[in-house]
Amino acid sequence: MSLFDLTGKVAIITGSSRGIGKASAIELARAGARVVISSRKQDACDIVAAEINAEFGAGRAIAVAASISSKEALQHLVDATRAAFGRIDVLVCNAASNPYYGPMEGIADDQFRKILDNNILSNHWLIQMVVPEMRERSDGSIVIVSSIGGLRGSPMIGAYNVSKAADFQLARNYAVEYGPDNVRVNCIAPGLIKTDFARALWDTPEAESRSSKHTPLRRLGDPIDIAGAVVYLASDAGRYMTGQAMVVDGGVTI
Repeated sequence: MSLFDLTGKVAIITGSSRGIGKASAIELARAGARVVISSRKQDACDIVAAEINAEFGAGRAIAVAASISSKEALQHLVDATRAAFGRIDVLVCNAASNPYYGPMEGIADDQFRKILDNNILSNHWLIQMVVPEMRERSDGSIVIVSSIGGLRGSPMIGAYNVSKAADFQLARNYAVEYGPDNVRVNCIAPGLIKTDFARALWDTPEAESRSSKHTPLRRLGDPIDIAGAVVYLASDAGRYMTGQAMVVDGGVTI
């Protein structure tokens, strides 16, 4: 049996109606998992779930809309998953927000709080909601999609980078707490990926060339480039890895 086989596993992926989250959900399903598609808009989630069910078989995906800013909505996501599939084996915290672009000296308090709440606190909430059953079974994998921004300073996305650095520590701390129960918690730190979230940095040939010229691989990442790392961390292939930040950036940070 393949180390990457996820047959019988159930995975929740936030922010999975597009980009990295969608690609990750598709590849988790390809590896055998049943997946829960979640983002703010139900219709967008329905479309992705239908695509997965059409490709991999009926009942492989469900769609549950949830805003990561609402603890009640996230609890509904977890409850609906258990009602549909009976268990949660994998949590992928992919959704995030960045409502401010500019020097930190100009950020408003409500913008900073939104970044911290959506990119850190929501992950904490979800982990707390899913981890009891994982600990009881002595098996589970939690993946937080962070960013190489958490490893660097920036004159324009400093608050976002602060939140992503905090996600690294969130994973480290939970890895220590839940390791004795064989629950693994890791981060992925993508470089610049061609998603709608980062569109301003690559949506013209000039912008893409400027953004990629200092990358050793001489290209930007695609969502599928991160999806493989998600499958690795979710599966037995990554069973001895916890508390880590896996950098997937085409070599930018070396």
